[in-house]
Amino acid sequence: MAEQHPHRHHPDSVEIPGPWQHRHVAANGARFHVAEAGPSDGPLVLLLHGFPEFWWAWRAQLPVLAGLGYRAVAMDLRGYGGSDKTPDGYDPLTLAQDVAGVVKALGARSAVLVGHGWGGYVAWTAAALHAREVSALCAVSAPHPAAMLGALRPGSLAARHVLAMQLPWVPERRLADPSSGFLADHLRSWSGPGPFPDVDAIATYQRAIGLWPASHCALEYHRWLFRSRLRADGRRFGRLMRRPVSQPVLSVSGAEDPAVPVDAVARSRAHVVGGLTEQVLPGVGHFPHEEAPEAFTAALTGWLGRL
Repeated sequence: MAEQHPHRHHPDSVEIPGPWQHRHVAANGARFHVAEAGPSDGPLVLLLHGFPEFWWAWRAQLPVLAGLGYRAVAMDLRGYGGSDKTPDGYDPLTLAQDVAGVVKALGARSAVLVGHGWGGYVAWTAAALHAREVSALCAVSAPHPAAMLGALRPGSLAARHVLAMQLPWVPERRLADPSSGFLADHLRSWSGPGPFPDVDAIATYQRAIGLWPASHCALEYHRWLFRSRLRADGRRFGRLMRRPVSQPVLSVSGAEDPAVPVDAVARSRAHVVGGLTEQVLPGVGHFPHEEAPEAFTAALTGWLGRL
């Protein structure tokens, strides 16, 4: 196994140096890696990456938020990067508990959550079910879970993507293996026409997802979503998510996102009673915070300033 997964014991793949500090916090029975910047007494902004990334996705936002006096913390979700890769716990209820637990483990009473893709799915869940720990929510390329499921049309890119991940073991091997080109193709085909992802970004994400069993854990998110539609825990999640989100919400999406249905964000409004502000960035695909970091960060900080 050691030869197959050379990065298993190398924190260097994850703890990339920069204007932030790395640490681990314990929450919800697991250990989570976080990168932190800004004053420890500033308002907490907790950033949640999507698939197939890790905390480093927020490298452009961390120093800007810190410079504005926020305590900016980007965490690796369960199964990713430097966080624990547990055998289970990849359902949104457990993942939302992870996030609420990390807020408390950081010594804060509540946080503004910024979640992209799957991180957004988890952030919506935390906002609905752990409202005390979530003061506001910025959902990036991430409609409300009920709106997303409603808009996932058979044959759409997102539906095909989730379906392809249901095979046992084949997808995680492709994802972990740089020579398959799977990760690079995914990042490229879900992005708009700009320079992201460059060679450095692809190599960085490839190294982190190569930390076995990160690729397997990442796909367990997709598998739960598919299996849950036929199971009691999925129905229970659906019932719980009928609880309206009472916090202010900023929704940021890319006009060229091939995966998120355009009407899904509009449908999200039905689940928000705290007000939803929508920003669509032109020429941008599924990764606004990486494809157009300045425009995305301006939208985020402008909204934070008005809260």
